[in-house]
Amino acid sequence: MTISLTTFAPEDETGWVHLGQRAWVTEWLKPGTRCSILPAPDAGPEAALSMPWVSPRARQAALVVTDTDLLPPEADQDRGELSANGIRSLVVHAQVADGVMYGSFAVGSSDVGPWPAEVVADFRLLHAALTSRISLEQARRSLADAVAAGAQTREAQQHFFASVGHELRTPLTAIVGYTEMLVDEAGQQESDPFAEAVGRDGAVILRACEQLMAVVEDLLSAGRTMGAEEIRQSVDVAAAVEDVLHWHRATARSAEVELDCAVPHGPTVWAHAAGFRQVLSNLIGNAVVHNPGGTVTVQTQALRGESGDPRLRIIVRDTGDGLTDEQLRDVFDPFVRYARPGVKGTGLGLSLSRSLAERDGGTVDATSTPGRGSAFWVELPVREADTPA
Repeated sequence: MTISLTTFAPEDETGWVHLGQRAWVTEWLKPGTRCSILPAPDAGPEAALSMPWVSPRARQAALVVTDTDLLPPEADQDRGELSANGIRSLVVHAQVADGVMYGSFAVGSSDVGPWPAEVVADFRLLHAALTSRISLEQARRSLADAVAAGAQTREAQQHFFASVGHELRTPLTAIVGYTEMLVDEAGQQESDPFAEAVGRDGAVILRACEQLMAVVEDLLSAGRTMGAEEIRQSVDVAAAVEDVLHWHRATARSAEVELDCAVPHGPTVWAHAAGFRQVLSNLIGNAVVHNPGGTVTVQTQALRGESGDPRLRIIVRDTGDGLTDEQLRDVFDPFVRYARPGVKGTGLGLSLSRSLAERDGGTVDATSTPGRGSAFWVELPVREADTPA
């Protein structure tokens, strides 16, 4: 009985022969048998059997050979390789799962003749068990590699955003400082036309710097949230909504916006807590600043996903001007804004919110009617254990 591995090395290499970079091979022999394919421990990849006729057929299903002399002429190389190792009959099947070949499993004999049906059945059962176990091990190793790669990526991302913050903030701060100084000095030279132009154009520069600084802060905030080492957990929706509404109450009072919470206590979502609150803050903040004198209502709706998994939609409704179908189609693109003159913003909030929600297996979307308001929502999965009976 022979096992070969072509994807990764065995954890315990005792009894295995490594054929260069191609394969690891081991075998179990019946006492007194005259057949063996195991090469010397120092053998190279050329010592491995190539089996050009048998190999492709063994990938499709278990191949049963009762007598190597009965193989067709095009299998001469296979017959020669088997005969050189004392094998006259065999059962062989490649270990393939999800299109990946992990190796092969074979039973050979120096005798010819039919293989007992129960032996072939046991072979298929053992082959399936081995292939499943090897596939599981490969998946475990791939997952470990992915986790390690994710940690490295997160660290690189944090270094990147830290560098971006420093490299952009420093020159922007200098530009703002010198421009403010020029504008102040120009204001003291009221009769000088050049000073008047400096004061006028300096104000434009300051507004542009303020906008660029807001973009930088949005990007850095999203980067910190996305790169945090926080794990997904069951997040109390009512508590999160109450926190975010509290953050926006002062702005709402200034805009004469009424905040209404219709979120019941109890529902949870499976998400990163900080990211979830950031999404809620973006949706509620937008509803407040684009809806002066109106009402903003937060409510929830229990749903089922396409596969029947429980989900929860947190909806932020406003009574503002609303959006057209064309505007609604583009509103989640970066730097796209539909706001009245004088309303500050970067056009990044909705795009970043969608990215944060998608990271947790959710989404952000909206419906809107011009003149009647909009409903923006974040929809996230709910763990079955947290779903009310």
